[in-house]
Amino acid sequence: YGKSNQYGSRGSLPHRSSQEILSFKASDPFTLYLSTISIKKHIISSILIFIFLLFFLQSSKKKQKTQKEERETNDDSANMADESPKSIYDFTVKDIGGNDVSLDQYKGKTLLIVNVASKCGLTDANYKELNVLYEKYKEQGLEILAFPCNQFLGQEPGNNEEIQQTVCTRFKAEFPIFDKVDVNGKNTAPLYKYLKAEKGGLLIDAIKWNFTKFLVSPDGKVSQRYAPRTSPLQFEKDIQTMLGQAPSS
Repeated sequence: YGKSNQYGSRGSLPHRSSQEILSFKASDPFTLYLSTISIKKHIISSILIFIFLLFFLQSSKKKQKTQKEERETNDDSANMADESPKSIYDFTVKDIGGNDVSLDQYKGKTLLIVNVASKCGLTDANYKELNVLYEKYKEQGLEILAFPCNQFLGQEPGNNEEIQQTVCTRFKAEFPIFDKVDVNGKNTAPLYKYLKAEKGGLLIDAIKWNFTKFLVSPDGKVSQRYAPRTSPLQFEKDIQTMLGQAPSS
């Protein structure tokens, strides 16, 4: 009993070096399992952090883009508001010869704006009475602006040269004739969009027929709108009032 055996002192466990212990731990299945679980947790955590950062960056970029678009939209709206026509004088149109005409040149005038047609049942009577008004009140500040339009049963089919010849020779009109325009639909002339917005019609704002008339005050504001069958002489008193005259009895 007093002797030591090959394993060291009597009754003691075998002595293992540090290297043997590490080797044992490394080869232990449970330890390997725990190590694997730890590594997987680190990988999953890293992936989740990466996904979170990616999501955060995308959300931040999207928010910045939205804010930029909102600023641009607000800027555009502000610019449009600034550029919105405030009167007839903000428009430029083309005359029958295709030349640009700024309506600014009519400042201080009373304007009667009419969409005309050469082959309408209302043509003869309207041109006749428009001529009467123009001759009578031109010197007092009345201007009549006629815009040919072919949207109503094709009753103004000619080109500008033909229209001008017809108006001047057949109807003897001396007031300005402008380029043919659309008064309704997607190609509506900007001037007519403005006129309709300022003075809507009965039930709908659309121009209903040839010879719809708009009376515009000397400060460029749309004052009255008259239906196609309202003849020019029927509202002569309105013109007199706008020209600063006492209406005749």
